[in-house]
This record gives sequence, structure tokens and C-alpha cells, in this order.
Amino acid sequence: MGENKAFIEIDGERIIDRTIRIFREIFQEIVLVTNSPLEYLDLDVRIVTDIVKGKAALGGIYTGLFHSSCDYAFVCPCDMPFLNSDFIRYMTGRTKGHDIVVPAPPDGLQPLHAIYSRKCMPSIKRLIDEDKLKITGFYRKARVLEIPADVIATFDPEGRMFFNINSPGDLGKMRAGSGRQTA
Repeated sequence: MGENKAFIEIDGERIIDRTIRIFREIFQEIVLVTNSPLEYLDLDVRIVTDIVKGKAALGGIYTGLFHSSCDYAFVCPCDMPFLNSDFIRYMTGRTKGHDIVVPAPPDGLQPLHAIYSRKCMPSIKRLIDEDKLKITGFYRKARVLEIPADVIATFDPEGRMFFNINSPGDLGKMRAGSGRQTA
């Protein structure tokens, strides 16, 4: 992208500021995992860096869970401009009896828009130690609740909630209003 995706402005608000605003409405704690902490000093959140460097998103999830004081943590990347607070609340209400709550739209699980229990940490650490960094690699040993597509659609009829910005083309699509993610 050539720029920090968290700082991209949409309707005059940086994605990171919108994300934090939504999280403040829902959660008692916000932990931002980054390997460039100096870029985020203007934010009033807890900033941490990866415990085990170079382990991609799985390492970030592990670090966030490690630093969380809560039993569960909602995880999302810095480049999802269409987070839906009602859907996140819905997910948080479904954690009892589960280690993972993950959306399951038709194009596949959304492990970077999911809730993880701290009980997942040993399984995640094992994968990190083995350098097996696929996020869903530890799901089979966990109690997973998949939120089905029909439920997701009630919160996100336009299909934009899981859209993330990975390229200038994605940014252009989003700004043009399509923002619909295609697999």
C-alpha cells in the first residue's frame, strides 16, 4: 500500500480511530498489537509488540491474548473499515461454552474477525513454535462456534463487514462504494 492502512481516512475519520471508537462502546479494554508502536502514540490504548517476532497474524493474536486481562478477546486487523458494533456485540454474547466464535460467510471463515479465549494460547503457541502460521490450524482442538451466513446477513445485508484493504485497488473499490469483498 505504501502507507499505514490504519491511518487511511474514510469519511474524514482514520480507520484506526473508527475501530477504537467502536471498541470503546463495547469493551472494557483495548490492546493494540503492532510492531511500529511509535506510530500509535496519539491513541489512548494499550500498545504492545509481538512476543514472538515474524509470526504473522497468528503471532499477533497470541500477543493480544497474552496481554489481555479478559478471558476472551475480539480480534480484527487494522484495515477493516466496516466493522459492525451490533454484530460484534452479538458475537460476544455467544462465547459461553466456546473457545472461538468466528463468522462463517459463504466464502469461508473469518479468523481475523473473531473472538478467542485465552484457553487457545497453548495451541497457538505450539503452532508458532512449529512455524505453522495458519490461523485456523488450532481450530480443530477448540470448541468453535461458527456464526452462519444467514445470521451475518441480518447485520450486514450489503456484505461489507469483512472487507479489508489490501491494495490500492481495494481502497478504490471501497471509496467507489462497492466495498463488497470477493474471495
